[in-house]
Amino acid sequence: MAQQRALPQSKETLLQSYNKRLKDDIKSIMDNFTEIIKTAKIEDETQVSRATQGEQDNYEMHVRAANIVRAGESLMKLVSDLKQFLILNDFPSVNEAIDQRNQQLRALQEECDRKLITLRDEVSIDLYELEEEYYSSSSSLCEANDLPLCEAYWRLDLDADSADGLSVPLLASPETGAGPLQSTAPVHSHGGGPGPTEHT
Repeated sequence: MAQQRALPQSKETLLQSYNKRLKDDIKSIMDNFTEIIKTAKIEDETQVSRATQGEQDNYEMHVRAANIVRAGESLMKLVSDLKQFLILNDFPSVNEAIDQRNQQLRALQEECDRKLITLRDEVSIDLYELEEEYYSSSSSLCEANDLPLCEAYWRLDLDADSADGLSVPLLASPETGAGPLQSTAPVHSHGGGPGPTEHT
């Protein structure tokens, strides 16, 4: 409990030191700038010569300008320290930023999932149509898609041979128990005699 109480006290002390640095640097810038403006005013004749007074004013302006630059650098360092303090100690803001980033990534993931599902459905529909077209075109080839490749080609050759055989007239097949086939050569009849005549 003592450590938890000391942590807010250190934060409060650190913030107070930041506030003091801010006020001191701004006051330094304002004072030095005011003195530079006063130095630019032309005064009446004094015991010091104008050349000496000019050199003194020039040196004073350089010093005060350097003080303004130093105060500006201190303010820039203060801004850097404040940023670091917020990054290291502002846990609610850090958690809120992380939650917002997680929500953005989840929304992007859901959108990607929806697009992937839509793409999957479209591809499934196209694939189904291609399969229907493929199987309907190959069904006339003796269902070659269900047979081995060699058997499919063998059936195709068999169908081709049977188609060629149908174009030739069929010969009468011999009946069972009948004698050997005899030639049916045409016999020419001659009026001169029963046998063939020999021409000289």
